[in-house]
Formats: sequence, C-alpha cells, structure tokens
Amino acid sequence: MSVTEPANSTPKKRPRINVRKPEIMREVEAQVQQHYASSLLEKIKANNHQITLGNNTFHLAKSQGFCYGVERAIDLAYATREAFPQANLYLIGEIIHNPVVNKQLSDMGIVTLPWKELSADYDQLGSEDIVIVPAFGAPTHFMKKLTEQGCHIIDTTCGDVMKVWRRIKSFTKDNITTIIHGKYNHEETQATISRARGDNDDQHFVTIFDEQDAGILCGYITGEVDEQAFIQRFTGRTSEHFEPARDLIKIGMANQTTMLKEQTQAFQKQIGDAVIKRDGNADNYHLFDTICGATQDRQNALYDILKLDLDLFFIVGGYNSSNTTHLVEISEQQLPTYFIREASCLENLESIWHYDLEQKQEVQSQLKLPQDFNTDSHLNIGITAGASCPASLIEATILKIVELRK
Repeated sequence: MSVTEPANSTPKKRPRINVRKPEIMREVEAQVQQHYASSLLEKIKANNHQITLGNNTFHLAKSQGFCYGVERAIDLAYATREAFPQANLYLIGEIIHNPVVNKQLSDMGIVTLPWKELSADYDQLGSEDIVIVPAFGAPTHFMKKLTEQGCHIIDTTCGDVMKVWRRIKSFTKDNITTIIHGKYNHEETQATISRARGDNDDQHFVTIFDEQDAGILCGYITGEVDEQAFIQRFTGRTSEHFEPARDLIKIGMANQTTMLKEQTQAFQKQIGDAVIKRDGNADNYHLFDTICGATQDRQNALYDILKLDLDLFFIVGGYNSSNTTHLVEISEQQLPTYFIREASCLENLESIWHYDLEQKQEVQSQLKLPQDFNTDSHLNIGITAGASCPASLIEATILKIVELRK
C-alpha cells in the first residue's frame, strides 16, 4: 500500500482505467476457459441437457452456472491483474460467492479487504493502489472513502443491481420510504441500503426477509399491529430515527436481486393490499420488479427439471450464495437434495458432506437412495448450480458420482 495524500488535499476521482483492451481480453478468455469451463457440460447441453454414463442418467437444468454479471466481474478482475501484473490489487470482500473463484483471485495476488466495515486497511490505500468492487456492489461510504484515498477503482457491480439503485434513487427524491426484501447482512443488501438513505443520508428504509416480517409490516400498515410490536421486530433493520407513523405512508418496494421470485411477488402483493386497505387506493405504493433475469431463469429451469422422475438432486455452489440457496429451498420440497461446494463433498455412495439450510452449517449424512437400490440400479439424477458456480465444478460432481458407482 502507498502513503495517503495530506488530509487537507481535495479528493479527486481518478480517471477510469480501461482494462478491457482486445489483447488483454484474449489472454483473459484463455485463462477463464482453462479455470472454469467444461467440455462435458457442452456435450450434455447439446444432447437435450441429459447424458447417461453407466447406470446413471444425469439431467442438467437448462439454465445453470455463471450468469453474464458474474462472468463480467471475473473477466474484469482477471483483466486488471493482466493489465497491471506488478500493481497492488485489492478486492472488497468476495468478487462473487464461490470459494473456488475467490481462491483463484487470491492466488493471483489480489488481496481481500473487509466488506462489513471500513477498517484501518482502507486508511493505508493510496494513489498506487487499485481496488476492485465486487459484483454485489459496495456501500456509498466505501466508494467515497476509496475516492478520498486517491486509489483507482475497478467497479464490477452487476447491471441488475445498479438498476435497483437507480429505482431507489427515484424513491429518495420523492421522500418515499424503501422497503427492501433481502438478507440484511448480505453484501448486496448493505450496498442497496446505503442508496436508500439518499444523497444526504436522511431518507428511510426497512428490510424484510420472511413471511413473519411481511406480516408484521402489513399489520402495522392496516392498524392491526401496534408500533411497539413493529419496533421490536425491526430493531436494527431500519434507518436511524425511523418513525413508523411518519415513514410508512409513502412506500416503495425493491429487493435483493437474488431472492426467491415467488416470495418477493407474494410480499409485493401483500404490501400493496395493505396500503389499499388503509388508504382506499394504491397511490402511496410504488412497485418495481427487481429480481434479476439470471435468477429467474435458474429458478424457472429448476421448476421444469423437477417435473421429471428423479431419484436425487445435486445443487453445486458456494454456501453463502443467496441465489443458490433459493434453488435448494425449491428442490428439497420435492426430493432428496444435496447442496455441495464441490465434488470432494461426495466421499462415497453412503456418505456426503452438504449444507443444511435449517442448521445453517455443513453436515455429513447418508444419501437417501431409493428403497430398492443396489449396485446395479439405474439412477436418474438432477443437477444444477447457482449463478456464481463454474461449469467445471458441475462437471467434477458428475464425474465423481460416476467414479463412485464404478
């Protein structure tokens, strides 16, 4: 890290660095293909998204793995290192929620900075340093700090996330309180919250996560829940000095882009109905559909593949990936589903390490195979992955299952 400029100097935003030059991107494409692509998955897609290997037929969801936003973020990170092989490169948190990808960036010498708070590490940044903003984006006070420190910024924020921010900006200009459906401690939601505060940090928001949150919020709007119950439920998840009676008159709803589409839509209708019940019309309710296209595509593709007669389902991805988690929630309602990081989680046909959503930790358990299963039994296996999972990890999982079944 370099020495910062004097405190009394005027912060200046550095000129944008163009790392997407043709000669750089040709090299980046080769590296990304080597690290994350899968020739097997291309063959499966060409064969109507299924393949039989031994006594296993694998059914691959028609939409799975890296989305455009993730690919762009990875490309930009690789291109930055390619363009500046000797520079100090830093990344706010994780580029995406996949441990394999993040380890690869670490191996390339990209140093991780804390994302939950502005630590002393940020005070040491200077004009010779380059900081990569992840696909989730970063809160406005982080961006301001980077500018004050005079470092270069490579912003990989997903376009769908920025679309949410633009909508929220229109809310704040009209003094509309933003209701955000999302996980409060998720990087994207924290970045979105900072935009909901407005340019002068004086606008209001409240975050909701589940049916209970939506019920209490709507109950307050309709007068069926008192202010104390509302405050007790949402303490720590609203803007400072939030006054429900004042701040829940004009409301607009947005969401973390990777939430479960059906749940967000249910909350949108529930809140709209509550406003109509209170006011007699929906004039004070502003709605914007902000589930990203890639999230919708992967959820829709999962619903389609679950119509097949499957024995098991494997979902591959980082355990802290929101969009992957929602795929698991959908699948495990219908058949035995295993959420794994990578192929090594499969130790043998009896034992598997996987993430348990209820226990919120990785656990070891037995595979729930059909009752009449034996070594010669044919298995129909469904497989997909969230938007942050490389195709190479899906391929490795398929090959590991085939290996274990000889």
